[in-house]
Amino acid sequence: MKGTILSIISILGASIVCGCSSHEASEHDNDPLAWLEVDSSAPYNNPLPEMPEPTEKITIHSVGPLAQVFNDSNYIHWNDAEKIGIMPLSDTHSHFNPGKELVKVTSCEDFYVEPLTHSSPYLVPEAAALLHEVGRRFRDSLQARGGGDYRIKVTSVLRTPAGVRRLRRSNRNAIDSSVHQMGTTVDISYSRFMAYSPTPARSAEDLKNLLGEVLFAMRAEGKCWVKYERKQPCYHITVRPKNNIQ
Repeated sequence: MKGTILSIISILGASIVCGCSSHEASEHDNDPLAWLEVDSSAPYNNPLPEMPEPTEKITIHSVGPLAQVFNDSNYIHWNDAEKIGIMPLSDTHSHFNPGKELVKVTSCEDFYVEPLTHSSPYLVPEAAALLHEVGRRFRDSLQARGGGDYRIKVTSVLRTPAGVRRLRRSNRNAIDSSVHQMGTTVDISYSRFMAYSPTPARSAEDLKNLLGEVLFAMRAEGKCWVKYERKQPCYHITVRPKNNIQ
């Protein structure tokens, strides 16, 4: 499927750029898309094989029951995705919004991209910028609570309709994840975080809730919609158009 997507993009001449940056946030406060610069991902492709133990507790500010707090429907995700995303890809034909580019996302200082089996690592620039912001704010929040060298783990990115159909055979949540076809949506695991140092060690539960705090704030800022998925343990996140403060 990956080869098919890349062939379609190449044939249609869609603009694709690579996105990952390790620059300081202060340099880019006025231009969120500036984070989509090319950056070597090599140092970030080798996390520890397992999350280290024993863990040390961090302070968590609960946002409430996560499944209830993050319950934005597929309709809501889809409605905003249509405004800024690409038209859904198929295995044989595709249409892109005029001038819409796709950004390749790779493991970097802000996040880790797991080997993908049902999707390919491409997003529209707005979604790629959002992903970087989530990763940066997660790490900043963790440092403020005592530190730990962890990154969020990306588990799903751009899908084709055929890929969604195949995924539905084993994952009922795929029906809610079909918005992945527009390049506006990403899944981030809440059961596994990638550690790059054995100390200080943090628990997956604390990191899940810390990430929940970050997403709660960004959702309130009108930057994204979020669904807390249960069967496939992830936050299902769709970028929103600008100026959507609730």
